Amino acid sequence: MELNIMRADNRQPDELRPITFVRDFTSMAEGSILVTFGETTVLCTASVDENVPRWMKGSGSGWVTAEYSMLPGSSPERVRRETRGLKGRTQEIQRLIGRSLRAVCDMEKLGERQVVVDCDVLQADGGTRVASVCGGYLALHDALSRLVLRGELPHHPISEACAAVSVGIIHGQPRLDLPYDEDSNADTDMNVVMTESGGFIEIQGTAEQASFNRNELDALLALAEKGIQQIISLQNELTSTQPTI
Repeated sequence: MELNIMRADNRQPDELRPITFVRDFTSMAEGSILVTFGETTVLCTASVDENVPRWMKGSGSGWVTAEYSMLPGSSPERVRRETRGLKGRTQEIQRLIGRSLRAVCDMEKLGERQVVVDCDVLQADGGTRVASVCGGYLALHDALSRLVLRGELPHHPISEACAAVSVGIIHGQPRLDLPYDEDSNADTDMNVVMTESGGFIEIQGTAEQASFNRNELDALLALAEKGIQQIISLQNELTSTQPTI
């Protein structure tokens, strides 16, 4: 893979956009993280409900779920609020976020309570779903840390960190962390979710212009793994200190 071809934002093909996580961006939810991937900005909050869905009552286990939305001003053209039912894309993304977070959360340690992670896109420039997974994980981690600190949980239910990133092939070149201008012109685009230990939670890959081969797939997964490990390092910096109660 050639690494000397500069992109529109002057990044190398294997370079992430600037990423930030702001803890406790709001004060009402148990966990609140403002995450930015370049120009993409998502507010992720985690709210704890002491009731589980009806089908889980009496099981002794909890549940983690997610909701996702793009605010009207998050895009150059106003995004309509989904007041008459969720679009297929929205349902797909929030299911992805929920699956990703449940994969690293022990539901028995959580007990019979539900945590809802809300991911609201304030500004969209590609990669909103992967930013939501990364920020949603931190919001969930903080919410559960507060339950442990208050003595409401004996053990932290999170088993390990998880993160996600986008990769794609643009003009024949594999690239990491695609902004909108690259994502919309990609020959192939892919979203990858992994755990800190290197396990895959989800791989969503699509050939948009032309099919991709095994070598290109391997190159994309290697790029994704590199980027995710860097993101997890940033997440671990935040979770290395406890949130305030």
